[in-house]
Amino acid sequence: IDQVVREKGIDRSIIIEALEAALLTAARRKYSHRDIEAYFNEDLGEIELFEFRDVVENPENPYREISLEEARRYDPGAEMGDSIGMKMAMDDFGRIAAQTAKQVIIQRLRDAERENTYRQYKDRTGEILSGLVRRFERRDIIVEIGKDEAVLPYREQIPRESYCAGERIRAYVKEVRRDPRPAGPQIVLSRTDPNFLVQLFTLEVPEIYEGIVRIESVAREPGSRSKIAVSSRDPDVDPVGACVGIKGSRVQAVVQELRGEKIDIVPYSTDTATFLCNALAPAIVSKIIIDQDAHEVEVVVADDQLSLAIGRKGQNVRLASQLTGWRIDIKSESSMERLAEVAMLDISQIPQIGELLVKSLHHSGFNSIEDIAHADIESLEEVTGDRQRAIEIREGALAVLEGRREAARLKALEPKSAEAQEVMASSPNEADEAPEAAPASPEAEIEESVSSATHENATQPR
Repeated sequence: IDQVVREKGIDRSIIIEALEAALLTAARRKYSHRDIEAYFNEDLGEIELFEFRDVVENPENPYREISLEEARRYDPGAEMGDSIGMKMAMDDFGRIAAQTAKQVIIQRLRDAERENTYRQYKDRTGEILSGLVRRFERRDIIVEIGKDEAVLPYREQIPRESYCAGERIRAYVKEVRRDPRPAGPQIVLSRTDPNFLVQLFTLEVPEIYEGIVRIESVAREPGSRSKIAVSSRDPDVDPVGACVGIKGSRVQAVVQELRGEKIDIVPYSTDTATFLCNALAPAIVSKIIIDQDAHEVEVVVADDQLSLAIGRKGQNVRLASQLTGWRIDIKSESSMERLAEVAMLDISQIPQIGELLVKSLHHSGFNSIEDIAHADIESLEEVTGDRQRAIEIREGALAVLEGRREAARLKALEPKSAEAQEVMASSPNEADEAPEAAPASPEAEIEESVSSATHENATQPR
């Protein structure tokens, strides 16, 4: 028992309970009709089994009852109604009962180990642990951490990383399971979790550990590229410089642990526009249009910055969107100019509207006649400075829209009219000749139908 306590780290009382339960299960398997209990004798250091019988005047069940005379052979002080415990021999259990006892002990010890592991690691979720690669199960990696085992699932491994048995590995404790199903390691590790990156910087940057510098948000595509936004509580401490370190020593230590994953460190800002510009680095932003209601932003960059802002396969804008929490739409200056020309040309169709007013309306966010037609008078009045003029502009926009709808309706009718005229031109006297034609007999109609069908079948290609 003491050896198991030392090797497994399990409480002595749990081991004793396991032994008692094992022997009791084995005994009840063979003597199911008897009342049996198991107890650990501290003096002898062994488990003892006792068979209990009730003291009665006339015993009817020899396995559950005993006479007073016979009971006093085991206990001289026995009285009627007492329950007498008689020690049982454990030599004749047999192979099946012994195997049952073994299975119970193994299961109880395994459960105790799991509970011990859970208590030991449940408060270490979110930490980084170091261990040795022990073996591979399918595509998962089993990592030895001290006396315990953890699993690094395939989905939590960085793409294109490979490991060898015996290699040391560091990973983030993502979850500690109390009762894993199916049975397996209780400690679940991860190298792809964004918090793994946070914890690595916490270990490498003292300012983060001390709370002077804070990581506000993280965006990560494991094995490829990451972005982190950092802020500082101390105005004298540069958060980006603290994370980079002298000659990049601190960030390079993190990059090395992640096996070459690129890391962008950007300053955090409570101003949305500034934060978005920082998040899209290294691209330089020319203009940002923010839609608070839709939680979307339209970012304008120079033509030579467009590919840099979008990134390879859209990675830069995708990470910036994750980092800031905003949906980002990136456009080049030339495309915006073309859109502006189209928008102003559309607005200029409103009667009695000048070029300067067209530009003012477009710069105020009105990009089409539809926008003006559906706008409220107050919004238009802010641009024109005159309520009556705003009313005239909106009425003009509504009139243009109505004219467009009418033109579209007439155009939709044109093909039908042209087709009708073409039919009438091809047979001008058909309507007059129809009444004079004699009605065909049913026999003639059948003969004509058969002849027509025969002709069609004959001319069909095979």
